[in-house]
Amino acid sequence: MPKIEVVRGDITREQVDCVVTAANESLLGGGGVDGAIHRAAGPRLAEAGGAISPCEPGDAMATPAFDLNAPIKHVIHTVGPIWEGGAFGEAEVLASCYRRSLAVADELGVRSIAFPAIATGVYGFPADQAARIALDTLRSTPTAVELIRLVAFDESTRDLLSAAAASR
Repeated sequence: MPKIEVVRGDITREQVDCVVTAANESLLGGGGVDGAIHRAAGPRLAEAGGAISPCEPGDAMATPAFDLNAPIKHVIHTVGPIWEGGAFGEAEVLASCYRRSLAVADELGVRSIAFPAIATGVYGFPADQAARIALDTLRSTPTAVELIRLVAFDESTRDLLSAAAASR
C-alpha cells in the first residue's frame, strides 16, 4: 500500500515522478491547476495532449512532462465529472479518475505521484465529498506506486483532504 501525504503547495514544484492534471476532454489546457501545469510544462504539453485527445470523463492519458522541473517526467491528464447534483454518476466518474490515473502510472513505472483535488474547481464537485472519494479510492486501488501526494492549492482544501486522510 502506498504512503499517502497531504500537502498545500504548487503541484508544478513537487518532487515526484509524475503529476496529475484535472484536464478537460481536449487536453489542450484550461484554467486552474490544468492551466498552471500547462504554463509550467510549456506549449509542447498542449501539442501532445491534442495528439491523443479526446479523453472521456473518468479516463486518464499520459504525456511527457516537457518543461516541468525534474524529477517530474510524466503528466497524467484525467477528466473529472461536471457536478450536476450527484444523481448522474458523478461520484463513480470521480473515483474512476483516481483509479485510471494509478493504472496509467503503473504502466509508466511511476513510483511517486502528485494529485490535485480533481473536479472541485470550475466543475463544481463538492470539495468535502471529493476529498472522501479521493482517499477511499486511492486506498482501495492496487498499485505499485509507493508515494501518493495530494496537493491542495489552498488551506480549506488541505484541511478537507487531511480530515479524509485521518478517517479510516
